Amino acid sequence: MQLAIEAAWTSRLISPPNPWVGSVLVAIDSRVFIGSTRQPGGNHAEREVIDAAGPAAAGSTLYSTLEPCSHHGRTGPCVEAIIAAGVRRVVVGVVDPDPLVAGRGLASLIDAGLTVVQGVLNDRIESQLAPYLHHRRTGRPFVVLKLAATLDGRIAAADASSQWITSPEARADAHRLRAESGAILVGAATVRDDDPQLTVRGVERPDGKDVLQPLRVVLGTAPENARVHPCLEHDGPLVPLLDTLGRRGVLQLMVEGGATVAGAFHRERLVDRYVLYQAPAIMGGDDGRPLLAGPGAATIGDLFRGRIDSVQRIGPDLRIDLVPIDRPAAARGAS
Repeated sequence: MQLAIEAAWTSRLISPPNPWVGSVLVAIDSRVFIGSTRQPGGNHAEREVIDAAGPAAAGSTLYSTLEPCSHHGRTGPCVEAIIAAGVRRVVVGVVDPDPLVAGRGLASLIDAGLTVVQGVLNDRIESQLAPYLHHRRTGRPFVVLKLAATLDGRIAAADASSQWITSPEARADAHRLRAESGAILVGAATVRDDDPQLTVRGVERPDGKDVLQPLRVVLGTAPENARVHPCLEHDGPLVPLLDTLGRRGVLQLMVEGGATVAGAFHRERLVDRYVLYQAPAIMGGDDGRPLLAGPGAATIGDLFRGRIDSVQRIGPDLRIDLVPIDRPAAARGAS
């Protein structure tokens, strides 16, 4: 299953809006075949390894990070291919919460007489597939709030200048985050002040094809001549926007707006992952722009607390990934 997880990462920029799934087939003669989901309309990971194995699939054990599909889409059901190939045992990491699957794939395999094991390395795969799983469970995109700051928590100087706080290496890593996202969001003030393109640059797909550019979203109205066009403009509450993006199939939304937009998403508890790039620099004083604008916790007991998921050295900077410990049901997309 660890090999399957590693294979799945190779499809992270290829398979969306389908999930990035890895699969490994171990033949009875111990040969190992490894595959991952192709671009939409192409093979799912399970068909990739079955096709690669050919007759060697008979009697084999197949590992898949996600439950094999059991419905007709742009490709046929993977469970049918698994059964037809003569696979005898299937090991699955995570059950697919998609209503079209949701245990039906595993049930079909069991009904066909195959041995099925589920839940192997479940936590690792839940983390790897978090945007997809969140979208299927809530109907909304997984929200990543990206921030770049000095050690004392400032994102811009008193004169509003902010380019560049972090290093080229950190900015390149942020472009990878953009490439993994179906949409990028900023506020209209950022568009007016910085005129960003909000495109992915310097990132290559493993298959050599061009990276799909994310949908660009602006809170408010962008000037007619802004480079962000064409974009989706939105006025009003944030939750309906997330619902709209979810219906459009956006699995991950990257929020890159300034302190006002960041503060709004944070206060409404709509952020699923905070990604903070922290530079070895100190602004000094209290006149620089803070990470999050607007009112903060009134008392120490009201502090927002999360869990640090990872800390990485990116060039001279640190990347700190923080996930919320818990949020109100409304923020999680519950009805």
